[in-house]
Amino acid sequence: MGSYNGRRPKFLFTHFLVLLITMMFVLTVILTFTLLTTDHCKCHSSELLSAVKQSHLNKHILRSSPYKLAVLVPFRDRFDELLIFAPYIHKFLNNQGIEHTVFILNQIDGYRFNRASLINVGYLQTKHNYDYIAMHDVDLLPLNTNLSYAYPKQQPFHVAAPHLHPRYHYEKFVGGILLVNRDHFGLVNGMSNKYWGWGLEDDEFFVRLRDANLNVTRPENITTGTHNTFKHIHDRHHRKRDTVKCYNQREVTRRRDRQTGLHNVNYTISSIREMTIDSAPLTVLNIELICDHKLTPWCDCNDLKINGKHKEQTRKINLST
Repeated sequence: MGSYNGRRPKFLFTHFLVLLITMMFVLTVILTFTLLTTDHCKCHSSELLSAVKQSHLNKHILRSSPYKLAVLVPFRDRFDELLIFAPYIHKFLNNQGIEHTVFILNQIDGYRFNRASLINVGYLQTKHNYDYIAMHDVDLLPLNTNLSYAYPKQQPFHVAAPHLHPRYHYEKFVGGILLVNRDHFGLVNGMSNKYWGWGLEDDEFFVRLRDANLNVTRPENITTGTHNTFKHIHDRHHRKRDTVKCYNQREVTRRRDRQTGLHNVNYTISSIREMTIDSAPLTVLNIELICDHKLTPWCDCNDLKINGKHKEQTRKINLST
């Protein structure tokens, strides 16, 4: 009896230990299965869904557009305006996810400013690497974030529409900011090279687009108006526009130009420089335009100054003889 009673506690302890281990194993299996099939999966699914949403959100914000935009900015002696424009437009386009490069088309020759020819040069220099261009004035800043700079696949898109522009409101106006895809700009042979000095080159370009059956589209459902859609930073008192008309310039530039365009813009690129203004990268093309004095003698009106006046009519007679 004594030996039996001595073994009983050991037997009971061993039995209890086995039972405890078995219960712990069963409980562990149940808890593991429960976590894997209920709470753990729900928690994981919720976190994964949140992560996927955040990933898509970040992708939407940071992704590059499938189309590359060349922002072409005709330029001469406007550095104070460029200091404002460059960082502003760079941030504006980044917020829309537009992959872009801003090209400053800097005219460095001694002729009168020729905005259209500079844009032609900018297009020729960028057409192989960019899908569309923005013909963009350096003194016009878009204020309304709903103004889209997206790729204009079907028709040119006039961002600075007449019903939104602070100064120009006529229906055929396509200046300020105009988006044109690479194929359409090539189709109309670019812009006329006859417009030395200020004005009218956009009106002539409108006719080119119309003749090619390209209808200019414009922003819709914009709640701002002419006073708060754009900021015009040009000071006309500080920097006067070159509105002089000499030789027979006035007569010629009122007609559709079927002689000049991309195929015969004459220029040299003096240098190409990279620069940054407040973290906004720019590519500066220093451009020398070459004037055909027989075709457009008004590229330089200085030789007509007699007593401070331009004798346009006299020169018209001499040219016709």
